Amino acid sequence: MDKKIELACIIDDDNIYVNLVKKIIETKKLCDHLLIFKDGKEGIEYFEALLQNLEEKNIPEVILLDINMPIMDGWEFIERFTKIRNKFNTPITLYLVSSSIDIRDINKAKSLSTVKNYLIKPVKIDELEAVFNKSA
Repeated sequence: MDKKIELACIIDDDNIYVNLVKKIIETKKLCDHLLIFKDGKEGIEYFEALLQNLEEKNIPEVILLDINMPIMDGWEFIERFTKIRNKFNTPITLYLVSSSIDIRDINKAKSLSTVKNYLIKPVKIDELEAVFNKSA
């Protein structure tokens, strides 16, 4: 039997999307706890602070990252996150989630080893279930 994901993270400035995904995750019991950041800067600051005090329970196993956000966008987050990712003992799986259907964004995301997959908004329930299914 697959181990349930304890902690996941959404980095997105779209409150409607965040609330919808949060509700799906809670209803489907896809993970135990959820961190939410409204931009990449808040997200990267959290991960950089984690390096100071590595507590496994505070490290998200899944990140759902938007591309277009104020202050620090998803691409900038990935650039900084890639530099620190391997310092965590827990594997962290990152998914880019965007309303962009621009093939350049999709290809750029798929070319990055840090990114597991590119999901187009609105994300379907079965796509979210696949993200949170450890055997996927």
